[in-house]
Amino acid sequence: MAATRSIGNCILRNHSVCFSTASCYRKQISLASLFQRYGFPPSQIPHFISNNSFLLDSNIPELEKSLATLFSFRIPQNAVVSLIRNCPAVLEPKFLQNWEQGLSKLKAMNPSSSMIVNFLECSRRFQLDPVEASKKVEELKGLGFSDDVVWKVLEGFPSVIAVSRRQLASVIEFLVEFGIPRDEVVDRVVRLNPRVLGIGVEQRLKPLIRELEELRFPRNEIRTEVVRVPRILGMEIGEFSRCLRLLEGLKCREAIKERIFQDGLLRACFEVKLKVDCLCDHGLIRSDALKLLWKEPRLITYDVESIEKKIGFLVQRMNYSVDCLLHVPEYLSVNFEKQIVPRYNVMEYLKAKGALGFEVGLKDMVKPTRLRFYNLYVKPYPECEKIYGRFSGITKVKSKHPPGLWKLFKPPKFLTTDEDAKNLKSFMNTLSNKNHT
Repeated sequence: MAATRSIGNCILRNHSVCFSTASCYRKQISLASLFQRYGFPPSQIPHFISNNSFLLDSNIPELEKSLATLFSFRIPQNAVVSLIRNCPAVLEPKFLQNWEQGLSKLKAMNPSSSMIVNFLECSRRFQLDPVEASKKVEELKGLGFSDDVVWKVLEGFPSVIAVSRRQLASVIEFLVEFGIPRDEVVDRVVRLNPRVLGIGVEQRLKPLIRELEELRFPRNEIRTEVVRVPRILGMEIGEFSRCLRLLEGLKCREAIKERIFQDGLLRACFEVKLKVDCLCDHGLIRSDALKLLWKEPRLITYDVESIEKKIGFLVQRMNYSVDCLLHVPEYLSVNFEKQIVPRYNVMEYLKAKGALGFEVGLKDMVKPTRLRFYNLYVKPYPECEKIYGRFSGITKVKSKHPPGLWKLFKPPKFLTTDEDAKNLKSFMNTLSNKNHT
């Protein structure tokens, strides 16, 4: 009898587990269908649900109402998807209900969709309600910020709603005491670099200015560069010293050095910092990024966008590791449209055709001159000329000089007079007489 009861309990328990598993599976299907209906990419939904287990305990109708509320704020679909993926807690019904009421007060100021997204994400993370967020807007206006600057701050540095008024005022007062006019602090420095409002005066700003002065940068030059490029204030302590040491140890042509230092040494240090940050964002460690810039100083003068474009092509299309740039830094210096893409297309065509009997590395593809690459890989295969383009018969190579320029360098022709002919004849006679003797 006891054995029968035990078996029955086991069957009930297994049935309960199976029922629970089936119920969970049905809930996942319902959630996936709901999120897909509101624009979530199907490939991202399973990962999103598994990382946010609280969704399995949520009420589907309430969740759908929360999604509808978010879209009622007139936020673009991709922005809503990104907001939910970064901060799923915004789907809480009570939070959105409060914001639906509080947002009506901010609508009078005509906020942008990106500002609303930033407001929602930061308010949820810092546990702020709409009333507190709207007070922060009034605080910024009380410090002398115009509506335009307030929106720039909320879009560029949404975490400002968690910064105290005292800290905001201390940053502005420090910059004014440093010698920057108050209107330039608000309308220029803060507008272009809103994150400066979150930097501690004692912890970061004062030590940074002290470091620059110890490196013998004049105070007026520091002020000028801060107003011109406010992002300088976001540099870490010690970064300027590292960048300056790199610049002092450069070994390159004078023409390249002139381009690097054309806007002054302080700006050159900041350009080094931007390029180091770009390379580190793509996987290099800081010491390797500095080494790469030392090997290829021309990178300091390039735009960050062009460097990112080349690295993206290298990693995503050519399937190389970022570390290979340490061995072939010239890759980042050659022209993307005229050299990198055509050479890669030629190599891919030859590989697909089976014409290459050896492995061609990045160095073999980048280092040869255009003419040498043409003679090695394009000339033996006429069909590659259209792919390569540079030396094909269709492409006309322009002359370096305009037609007729050679005439300007032709020496002038002088007329020979009878006296000149007589003198020349007598000179030749003296030479012949000397030979006979």
